[in-house]
Amino acid sequence: MEKVNLTEAFASFDEQWSPRVAAELNGQAVKLAKVEGEFVWHHHDEADELFLVRSGELTIEFRDEPDVTLGEGELLVVPRGVDHRPVADEEAEILLFEPGETRNTGDVEDAELTQSERQELS
Repeated sequence: MEKVNLTEAFASFDEQWSPRVAAELNGQAVKLAKVEGEFVWHHHDEADELFLVRSGELTIEFRDEPDVTLGEGELLVVPRGVDHRPVADEEAEILLFEPGETRNTGDVEDAELTQSERQELS
């Protein structure tokens, strides 16, 4: 059992839209990410995705629903199969909870953003 200090963990990387696995439980991964700008529109066929904002502000845009803006300490679960696009006007630190094998861009292949390999915290 190892504790994770979120301040130290977020300080250990600078890359945007590049989630790091901080912990796992019951097949779920707890991923940390720094985000700024617009991500790609995507969905996850097999998994719900939980977004929790640690610092900053994150808007989750939806094609068929009103957008949802999350502030520090707020979370949202995006159900599987729902098209969404995270957007942060300024850098935000977020935690993601999803099955460990979930690809960050879901059903979309993006040359710049899709992670082909899982990244762990250093």
